[in-house]
Amino acid sequence: MIKKIYRVSLIILLLLSISLKAQKPQTILINNVEIFNGIDQKTIKGNVLIEGNKISKISNKPIATNKSALVTIIDGGGKFLMPGLIDAHYHAMFAGLPQIALLTSDIGFVNIAAAKNIENLLMNGYTSVRDLGGPVFGLKQAIDRGLVNGPRIWPSGAFISQTGGHGDFRLPNDIPADPTKGLTYAERINAAAIADNPDAVRVKAREQLMLGASQIKLMAGGGVSSMYDPLDVTQYTEAEIRAAVEAAENWGTYVTVHAYTPRAIQQSIRAGVKCIDHGQMIDEETVKMMVEHNVAWSLQPFIDEGDKGVLSPESRAKQLEMYNGTDTAFALAKKYNVKIGYGTDVLFDGQKAAQPGVQLLKMKRWFNNYEILKMATSNNADILAMSGKRSPYAGRIGVIEEGALADLLLIDGNPLENLELFTNTQTALLLIIKNGQFVKNIL
Repeated sequence: MIKKIYRVSLIILLLLSISLKAQKPQTILINNVEIFNGIDQKTIKGNVLIEGNKISKISNKPIATNKSALVTIIDGGGKFLMPGLIDAHYHAMFAGLPQIALLTSDIGFVNIAAAKNIENLLMNGYTSVRDLGGPVFGLKQAIDRGLVNGPRIWPSGAFISQTGGHGDFRLPNDIPADPTKGLTYAERINAAAIADNPDAVRVKAREQLMLGASQIKLMAGGGVSSMYDPLDVTQYTEAEIRAAVEAAENWGTYVTVHAYTPRAIQQSIRAGVKCIDHGQMIDEETVKMMVEHNVAWSLQPFIDEGDKGVLSPESRAKQLEMYNGTDTAFALAKKYNVKIGYGTDVLFDGQKAAQPGVQLLKMKRWFNNYEILKMATSNNADILAMSGKRSPYAGRIGVIEEGALADLLLIDGNPLENLELFTNTQTALLLIIKNGQFVKNIL
């Protein structure tokens, strides 16, 4: 009996030992690579050591390591190493499914479809996204726990909208609202939150912060895909926007707004908003105001690609009206040297969601490859860092520097010379590392 207990004890100790070894942080040494650090146009040849989930050393000289089984040594073969890409305006739950499917399907199905889409995004080199609206908290939790493969997510949760605003998905026969009928489906799944006075906006902002929002998303102007609001409509009052700003600032974070027009943008800035998303119909006066108040600008490459039947005729007309301002917006951003972030804002379009590299290439209309890669790495990382302590991940991203989080891509080719490599990621992306762990390794 004693021998049996002794044998069982040995087995338990052995299993515990194996478990502890498995939990020990991995060390990865990547030798002989061309390093783009996410900031400087000039690359350097060198070696990168990853310990745990961070970059611990970068050197143009050999890096000594313990040659144990816990150290993985990669010969980079002179290939291109860069930070993981970041999308500063994404909708993980809304990107790949048609709008009608999102509004009528069971949320379980929507989550599974979103998980499939977000895994594809990671395998195309995107290791972080700022999610600007949607019931994404569960998907984020599954990714963070390793149940689903996907990028880091900075979530906003439900976007907050006024009645008839860009986030109001109710049908006309739901109006006038009857509080005895309860919340609509979009509200119940935390896709959108309708609020129509400062106190209500404050409550809805606090609810999203309670659930884990890293920033608050407010609809401050008309939108393309929404039914009731022309693009020129300014949504919310300064007092209502300020209520969300105060709630966010009390939590050490910020508000970003959906806005296209000068009036909507200027009102938002006066209310204390720290980031503008879109701004395609902006004017010169408003750009100067953004620069003066140090407001971040997340700008998307919205250009006409023809009518694919995704939108209603009414929304398609609004889309074309908005597209007409895109070139002017980028020209003004360049004229005033605004530090802009790159985002896709893909909505309800499975084909676009499946090809994130194609969206990145659209930026070549206005910028060179270096400028684009800097936007999609360190510039976007600076926008995500605006969340402060509400950031769900501790550490710097978007760069290759000592102490930064180890989110890295090894590419067969030089995207500073050939950005089209991101449209062929299946073979061009040799190595994807997220948080110090291999996501892909075909070396």
